[in-house]
Amino acid sequence: MDLRKQIVAPKFLGMPPPHPQSGQSSSKKRLQRRNYSPESWSPYFGNDEFVETQAGKFHVYHGGENAGPLLVMLHGGGYSGLTWSVFNVAITSLVTCQTVAIDMRGHGSTDTTDEENLSSTIMASDVGDVLKALFPDSSPPTVVIGHSMGGAIAVHAAVEGCIPNLIGVVVIDVVEGTAMEALTSMQTFLRGRPNTFPSLDNAIEWCIKSGQTRNLEAAKVSMPGQLKNIASGRSAAQENFAEEAVHNEFITSNLPAGSFAEEDEEKQDEKMEESNANEQEVKKTGYTWRINLSKTEKYWNSWFHGLSNMFLSIPAAKILLLAGIDRLDKDLTVGQMQGKFQMHVLPQCGHAVHEDVPDRVAEVVATFLVRNRFAEAKENFHRPFPCC
Repeated sequence: MDLRKQIVAPKFLGMPPPHPQSGQSSSKKRLQRRNYSPESWSPYFGNDEFVETQAGKFHVYHGGENAGPLLVMLHGGGYSGLTWSVFNVAITSLVTCQTVAIDMRGHGSTDTTDEENLSSTIMASDVGDVLKALFPDSSPPTVVIGHSMGGAIAVHAAVEGCIPNLIGVVVIDVVEGTAMEALTSMQTFLRGRPNTFPSLDNAIEWCIKSGQTRNLEAAKVSMPGQLKNIASGRSAAQENFAEEAVHNEFITSNLPAGSFAEEDEEKQDEKMEESNANEQEVKKTGYTWRINLSKTEKYWNSWFHGLSNMFLSIPAAKILLLAGIDRLDKDLTVGQMQGKFQMHVLPQCGHAVHEDVPDRVAEVVATFLVRNRFAEAKENFHRPFPCC
């Protein structure tokens, strides 16, 4: 959940494009328009699967190798496992590790029996149940990485012993004091967001221009995971990937070896036109948010209250990544001075730090892993020095 006031630029939303300059055609101007089309998650993760627990089916994305520590990545409120897409590529290129990005309860493509119960205890338990289902015999050494709400849940899961073989905790841009103060303005912020989007392109454009994410590549793959199709109720991320797979299968199955069959071209065109017509019909109603964050207000306090002391009490190695030094509260300031955890500040980026500057976050996390001898560095990784 973005706990800071968002900088929205209403003057740039919903306005017609500027008139072309003299000597420049309107068609050329349109070609220069930024491309906000969504991207599939498949180039960023190896595969995905649904993991069944007593609570329901949790959707997870897998990445990395079958070696090294397990990095369990927990997204913030309103996001999905796809928020880690670009970071996942970066971190797995620097160190030998295996990764799991979980769509939390009520988010992404996960389907649970009680979607609205987002208490910290329940969601921490969910993380443990998913890991037990994935690794029924023995879990590899595990580092949990959480952003915003996910950072709070990571701390709760660590303190409550929900993560087997825990060796490290990485918390990204969430601090108890700042979070508790921001809760009073969260409803105002949420009411200021659009309720629906006519297309995924429009949603991605809003995401960039509003400042929710400053990295276009990250927004293209992450934003569909935050939305659902109003007509079908399906996660936009899974729907978009399914359509791409069907399209690719159709093209492949209709390409004879060596040449095109002329007699099939007309049928191919008819099928493609029918497919496109059906797709447009489904998308006429547009997209809305996968989760109504306004209805989760009763759980906000449980996510963040007492978070600083819980974080400090975790015996495993810890690192806190912040978008600004002003986010530290008193308890964390004292703890940092006493050397109870590492801290790294990444200025000039927004709340979605791991999306805005994924390569820099990956370098910090990789250094943390190598420094603590949790993972082996790959040849292309050179540890920055000095490191805080």
